[in-house]
Amino acid sequence: MPILTIAHITTYAYRQPVAFGDHRIMVRPRESYDQRLLASRLDIDPAPSEVRWLQDVFGNSVAIACFNRRATKLRIAGHTRLDHRPQAIEAVAVESYARRYPFTYSSEDMPDLLRSIERQHHDPDRIVDRWARSFIGGEGRIETTELLATMTATIRREFAYLARHEAGTQTPIETLQRRRGTCRDFAVLMIEAARALGLAARFVSGYVYDPHSKNDRLGGGNTHAWVRIFLPGSGWVEYDPTNGIVGNVGLVRVAIARDPYQAVPLSGTWSGFPASELGMDVSVNVTVDDPEE
Repeated sequence: MPILTIAHITTYAYRQPVAFGDHRIMVRPRESYDQRLLASRLDIDPAPSEVRWLQDVFGNSVAIACFNRRATKLRIAGHTRLDHRPQAIEAVAVESYARRYPFTYSSEDMPDLLRSIERQHHDPDRIVDRWARSFIGGEGRIETTELLATMTATIRREFAYLARHEAGTQTPIETLQRRRGTCRDFAVLMIEAARALGLAARFVSGYVYDPHSKNDRLGGGNTHAWVRIFLPGSGWVEYDPTNGIVGNVGLVRVAIARDPYQAVPLSGTWSGFPASELGMDVSVNVTVDDPEE
């Protein structure tokens, strides 16, 4: 299993010293059976007066940094060493009642999945609905895993990936019309399409890497976004429409949320003279200590 070294560094620059409000930081990968933290630290310059940790409603690790001094630069660096254990897609086992779509979640699961099935974007002309149902086929029944794999592959093949550093996402309808977007846009489109079919889907923010160290994965060098869909028998299964990945090979989870705004890696405020802000620089570097051949 590969051992990863991850450096996620964000730097804000200002023309003259500014004061910083509290900053909310989510860069620590989640602990799970398939990703085990070996070491993790958070370096912040200027040094905060206080750093406190909490778990949000989704169980994500969040650091709150408080400051009592002014500076012309704020640098926040997360460093992680991680034992990653990718799961082959062949290991996904779906309960017999859910192997073919359509199906209904069990009465035990449904109460906890409802908010992840609830649509987040208006679709008055059923544009997303029609696109989602185009994957079902004429007979109206299809293997559930085939449906989701085909949707993932279609976004990878038919939509152009364009990096965009501004905050926010396109609506699913905008992504369908423009046929281009960022990893966030593609994730939101697939989430809404899955929810249109009655499936529970969540947004994932984290890191992408190439197990073969060829660095040909889209979305590298920055935080990455993809989708988790709940399949009875295997639970939450990863789908990355940007790279056409099914399963968690090359994907390290940091934050899981119902909506992208709940998984922003870094947010905070500053105060000072207007137009002091010079810009922000973000770099993510994932090194594979034991690359696969």
